[in-house]
Amino acid sequence: MLNLLWLQSGGCGGCSMSLLNAEGPDLYTLLDAAGINLLWHPSLSEQSSDEVINLLESIVAGDQPLDLLCIEGSMMTGPQGTGRFHMLGGTGKPMIEWIRDLAEQSRYTLAVGSCAAYGGITAAGSNFTDATGVQFDGELAGGLLGDEYRSSAGYRVVNIAGCPTHPDWVTETLMSIALDEHSEAQLDSLGRPRMYADQLVHHGCSRNEYYEYKASAEAPGERGCMMENMGCLGTQAHADCNIRDWNGYGSCTSGGYACINCTAPEFEEPGHSFCKTPKIAGIPVGLPTDMPKAWFVALASLSKAATPERLKQNAVSEKLIYPPTIHKRKG
Repeated sequence: MLNLLWLQSGGCGGCSMSLLNAEGPDLYTLLDAAGINLLWHPSLSEQSSDEVINLLESIVAGDQPLDLLCIEGSMMTGPQGTGRFHMLGGTGKPMIEWIRDLAEQSRYTLAVGSCAAYGGITAAGSNFTDATGVQFDGELAGGLLGDEYRSSAGYRVVNIAGCPTHPDWVTETLMSIALDEHSEAQLDSLGRPRMYADQLVHHGCSRNEYYEYKASAEAPGERGCMMENMGCLGTQAHADCNIRDWNGYGSCTSGGYACINCTAPEFEEPGHSFCKTPKIAGIPVGLPTDMPKAWFVALASLSKAATPERLKQNAVSEKLIYPPTIHKRKG
């Protein structure tokens, strides 16, 4: 039986809300099947006040074994490194000190969501709270625990990045650990589980035919590809959002929203509107992953020249106008 403790720091709690949508099986069934005992979760557990404080103290003292430490929300280290912007109620001790102490005892430490992984939305703007990630500060290794940190089982922090995370990204990571299949090789250079980070949001996108012909949407609600004008970063974002359904069906792009690359460090500071593609001389600044600029320009020109009229018209419409032509077989 593996013991799991879930703490929430600087964030909105959205990753916990997403986790509750786990399906096939539901969260509690999965934890039971994996042999995971939930010691405490701030939204799912009944214990509070002295009971929780006693639990945390027993873990830090080494009396209560801790296998899985899940941290949601950013590490608020301000002011001036004291962490006193976020005190754990009833303890007189900053949350970051609790996390440091608990991380020393935990066999595996997991940062759930981009806030915990890299600082995320909480670190945006002037970052008055000095928010950072558990083992990353934006795209730079370090964060609260430092680059040299390793859990008691010898592993770096697992960054289940996303804003929010897909429930399956969390549950499958927990299952991998429970089955003793976890290894450093399963994480990419930013600490994300490769089972979803080795994919691109572009893979499986329902708008891929429009992308291939560079038939682009020009306004919200239109059916065309959103990369050229609407700020979509699906060709660069590492996630399987269009392969793995959300809430039984759908994703950001299938719902008409541009991908903002929320699994990446510093996605919260794009330097421009999330819904507008920056361009230089008419060429999008954010090109697809692994594609040289000259190739993209050449391919885009050829694709636009070959775009079927059906796609040109449908791309700038809010509903399907022209279906594909039915071809009769000859002979």
